[in-house]
Amino acid sequence: MEWIVVVVYCTALLAIFLFSLGQLHLTWVYTRPKPEISREFNQSFEPVVTVQLPIFNEKYVAERLIDCVVKLDYPKEKLEIQVLDDSTDETVELINAKVEYYQLLGFDIQHVIRDDRKGFKAGALAYGTSICKGEFTAIFDSDFLPNPDFIKRTIGYFVNDNIGMVQTRWGHVNKNYSMLTEMQAFGLDAHFTVEQGGRNRSGSFMNFNGTAGIWRIACVFDAGGWSADTLTEDLDLSYRAQLKGWQFQFDESVESPAELPVIMSAIKSQQYRWNKGAAETAKKNLFKVFKSDQSFKTKAHAAMHLLNSSVFVLLLTASVLSIPMLYIKSSNPSLEWLFNLGSLFLIGFFSIAAFYYVGLKQIEKVKTKTAFLKKFPLFLSFSMGLALHNAIAVMEGYLGFKTPFIRTPKFNITKKTESWTSNQYIKPKLTWGTLVEGVLCVYFVWGIVSAWMLQDFGLIIFHLMLAIGFGIVFFHSLKHIKHA
Repeated sequence: MEWIVVVVYCTALLAIFLFSLGQLHLTWVYTRPKPEISREFNQSFEPVVTVQLPIFNEKYVAERLIDCVVKLDYPKEKLEIQVLDDSTDETVELINAKVEYYQLLGFDIQHVIRDDRKGFKAGALAYGTSICKGEFTAIFDSDFLPNPDFIKRTIGYFVNDNIGMVQTRWGHVNKNYSMLTEMQAFGLDAHFTVEQGGRNRSGSFMNFNGTAGIWRIACVFDAGGWSADTLTEDLDLSYRAQLKGWQFQFDESVESPAELPVIMSAIKSQQYRWNKGAAETAKKNLFKVFKSDQSFKTKAHAAMHLLNSSVFVLLLTASVLSIPMLYIKSSNPSLEWLFNLGSLFLIGFFSIAAFYYVGLKQIEKVKTKTAFLKKFPLFLSFSMGLALHNAIAVMEGYLGFKTPFIRTPKFNITKKTESWTSNQYIKPKLTWGTLVEGVLCVYFVWGIVSAWMLQDFGLIIFHLMLAIGFGIVFFHSLKHIKHA
């Protein structure tokens, strides 16, 4: 039994280490001088563009989004706006009034309501794309506030007929609202600099992030169109398109502001969808990547990309087994060399630290070291605390458990003084998962106690971060249930 624990624990650590090396390579690519690749961009290129706004029960932000989109600096005669409304509440009336108002002002804006609302967001996008006027579609989720120059700063890339999609960087209108929003921004900023930038510069596959990007409609159709058979229709279509030979462009200089979830239940619903959907997409497309004629480097990065959500399963496994490992080590002195070998995995930790440090430095540019030392340990703990929730989502994706598309509630909150408690969409409930998160917090406190009992402090920082992480997630889950 002890050997099973040792083998599983070491295997999980090895896999995490390999993932960290992938992140380190992206960091290295991102920090190298930009390659002298000619990126065609024609500022005078002004094709017909359709802006698609998929909405489902978003009474707090739907009008704000439409007001923002009509300010896009693009010729009216070449701009179509589709409000793809699947709502079942008063959002329908709010959108209808807003659309009629802007129609009277001469905007080509349509309130699109499907007879058959199957397929969730993917279904809405598929329907909108089938009837749109534009050659290109810009997509914005309801929590985004695109800047007026968004189209002018992105559409010019499409003079290159091989470009199928252009993705921009997400900004955050409520980054400083709370510790929870700061941690989300910290992680997303690294993704929208080092990860997306590194993938794009190295010629590896990257992904459309579901919003704040523009698609060439011919690319969407060539790749098979929008599909609702995974919870991440954006990642799925991205891989199908790139396997067809289409190129993607990431423009970090174009920021698209958006609202971050402000309560734990909303964060969890978003994380659940992203991680389960990624597992479903890996199951659907990874073998196709391996069979393709792409380079080994591209295949390796694609595997790391599609399987990235599996890190939560590995992390949860290694974490739970780490305390039994302390006792196994204590009772088996002959295995000391194996545990010493584990120190090599510190390289993985520093790889992850470098990844997030470079991302933070790129965004904040000033006082980076101080900010990083404050945020990174807390972010790492916070991510560890979500390991159970996200691991369950990943395993459901791999095992084929189908669940409905769960929207992330939007709040229209940007200031600390604003409250979310009156939001009618917030109905968090106490789940067994939340209770287990509380138990895991206590479990890792026991790991800290065990370190003192066994006089083995090699994992004490690891257990401290796990205890803090699960404690944060458990506390905020209960707090938001109480105040909802």
